[in-house]
Amino acid sequence: MKITELLQAGKPCLSFEVSPPTSAERYEEITALVDEVAGLHPDFMSVTYGAGGGTNDFTVPVAAHLQDDFGVPTVAHLTCISSTKERVHAQLDAMRKAGVENVLAMRGDIPANAPPRDQWKYHYASELVAEVKEYGGFCIGGACYPETHPESASQKEDIQHLKEKVDAGCEYLTTQMFFDNNVYYNFLYKIREAGITVPVIPGIMPVTNAKQIGRIAKLSGAMLPQRFKYIVDRFGGDPASMRQAGIIYACEQIIDLFANGVPAIHVYSMNKPFVAQQISANLSEIVKK
Repeated sequence: MKITELLQAGKPCLSFEVSPPTSAERYEEITALVDEVAGLHPDFMSVTYGAGGGTNDFTVPVAAHLQDDFGVPTVAHLTCISSTKERVHAQLDAMRKAGVENVLAMRGDIPANAPPRDQWKYHYASELVAEVKEYGGFCIGGACYPETHPESASQKEDIQHLKEKVDAGCEYLTTQMFFDNNVYYNFLYKIREAGITVPVIPGIMPVTNAKQIGRIAKLSGAMLPQRFKYIVDRFGGDPASMRQAGIIYACEQIIDLFANGVPAIHVYSMNKPFVAQQISANLSEIVKK
């Protein structure tokens, strides 16, 4: 099933993100964790591609496995930075053969061993979106940054690039993590003013240990509201308490978003079944089938 069809179904949707194994040796270990998340039967799951395409060998097999063995619709991530048209088409061929209908098209992180920029086939996600659109047959999703992409000079410039991506064929967007829902609501207002009308799925990251904070701030530039900082200061030194508090904080965000009419929430649960399980349990009546 295509994500746009799910979003039009008229019920709250909850999805989880997982990562494929980084090597064949860890395939069974990682897929066992992924299977626990799939066993919760979320509305859909997304499978990452890895920085610089590092785990792309297993993205499609894991996505196909989740669909075939658990009946969970999947989104296969695809990045293009320092890639080639042949490599992109090989991934799309594999997705089509496996019955994966949804692609999240992203530029991706620039790998340390990337060739000079003038040798790149793709420089921006919009170019990849256009390539997938021309290939045909996929529901194309894209990423967006409510607090502005770290490489953009301004939010106005960032929204302009986002519109280019949507105009190229992006059918829905998923946000980078944020910890203050007002950031999402304000962002939504601004992009609607700019003529971006596709659905925007909020991405929520449950913070389950204090060590995540630095990495989150570096990767996403997400603002940490004072209320969230108080939670980290109070519970960060106690792993069990921090895990519980982080999941509850994420659930409060999700409930507020659903209450304000957001049709779907994407949870960056990664390969942590306990996160997906507790969030599913806390929202069982809200997102019941």
